[in-house]
Amino acid sequence: MGEVDLVSLLLLSVGLSMDVLSVSAVTGFGMGRMNRDQMLRLAGAFGVFHVFMPILGWLAGGTIESLISGYGHWIAFILLAFVGGRILIEGVREGGNADPSNILELRSLLLFSIAVSVDSIVVGVSFGLNGVPIVFPALMIGSMAFLFTLIGVAVGSNTGHWLGRWSQIAGGLILILIGLRVLFSQ
Repeated sequence: MGEVDLVSLLLLSVGLSMDVLSVSAVTGFGMGRMNRDQMLRLAGAFGVFHVFMPILGWLAGGTIESLISGYGHWIAFILLAFVGGRILIEGVREGGNADPSNILELRSLLLFSIAVSVDSIVVGVSFGLNGVPIVFPALMIGSMAFLFTLIGVAVGSNTGHWLGRWSQIAGGLILILIGLRVLFSQ
C-alpha cells in the first residue's frame, strides 16, 4: 500500500486550491458585498466537492479517468462560462452588483463547485492506482479548498464594491477567461 508524505500532500492541496482562490476572489469581486453566510456557503460547497471528487476518482479508478480525460477541460470551461455569463449578464442588464442568491442557488452552486473541483478526480484516480488511502488526503484537499475559497471571496467581496457594476462585468468576463484558459491549456 502506497503513502504520501505530509509535505507533498500539503503542496498538492495548495496547488489544487489555487484555482478556487482565483475563482472565488473574482466571484466575490463580481458580486460585491457578500455576507458571512454567503461566503461560508460558497467555501463550504467548494470544500465539500474537493473532498468528494478525489474520493470519486479513487473509487472509480481508471474508468472515470478514461471517461473524463479528454473532456474534463471542456466540462470546466462550460461550467465556468455558465457562471461567469450569469454574473456578466446581471451586470449588463441590472447595472448593479450580482445578487449572490442567484449564483449561490443550489443548481448554480453545484455546477460551479463541479467546475472548480473536476481536476481533483484525477488526483483520486492516481492515489487509487498507487494504493494510497484516500480519506485523509481528501479531507486535507477539501480543507485547503475551503480556506482558500473563504480568503478569496472575502478579498474579492470587500474590494469589488468600489467599482460597482464594472466589477461585476469584469468578474464575469474573468471567469469566462479562466474557463478559456483551462480549455486551451490542455
